[in-house]
Amino acid sequence: MLITPRQDKLNKIVILNPKGGCGKSTLATNLAARYAKDGPIPALMDFDPQGSTTAWLNRRSPDLPAIHGVAAFKKSMQATRSWQLRVPSDTVNILVDSPASVGHDDLRELTRDATSILMPVLPSSMDIHAASRCIADLLLVAKIDRRDKKLAVVANRTRKNTKSFGKLMRFLDSLGIPIIAVLRDSQNFVYAAEKGIGLCEMQPSRVRQDVEEMENIVRWLDAWPERRRAVATAENRQPIARSSILRRPQFGSA
Repeated sequence: MLITPRQDKLNKIVILNPKGGCGKSTLATNLAARYAKDGPIPALMDFDPQGSTTAWLNRRSPDLPAIHGVAAFKKSMQATRSWQLRVPSDTVNILVDSPASVGHDDLRELTRDATSILMPVLPSSMDIHAASRCIADLLLVAKIDRRDKKLAVVANRTRKNTKSFGKLMRFLDSLGIPIIAVLRDSQNFVYAAEKGIGLCEMQPSRVRQDVEEMENIVRWLDAWPERRRAVATAENRQPIARSSILRRPQFGSA
């Protein structure tokens, strides 16, 4: 899907969940703002027909750190698909905001070459069910291997010490997939979305707790080269099947 001169160093982050309203766009925009703050300019690819991240970019002040936006949900007859999805040559981090109800072919295309896949999940029975089906599709359809350690979950809009929060955490813990952050149900995210900014661009004293959780996500995302090397090392250490005198073929009696 992406062709860039630095593809070997490209950090393609796919934010995925088939259920609408789970916070994919909120997560994508805040991560884009965070990466823009440190540079180089990140790319934010909006595959959702609702265009939420594109609208957020349109509300963003030109005085803030730049973010390259790609309205990937739009189809053009005047340009090839590859040209539409192009990103600047110096881009290192790409945030992909996926649509709801992703078909199997689109799921494979969206996650191809992804270094990280984030799944925001809300504390409700419907969201837990949708997340479990999506994870199954990632493993069986998109052929995402758990051992690659590129899939992580973000618990979103949570209220601690509630039954729904406890149920969500038990479900996430049962998956064997890392829970890298627990985002609270905060108006800070709503305010940031309305203003075209990220939490990292707001008054620090107001967003300290939320920024700490976002930093947990960024640290996990930035560690993708180490995760990839660890997987490669583990694979190299796997014993090679070979013939052994302990497994001599047994011949029947003449």
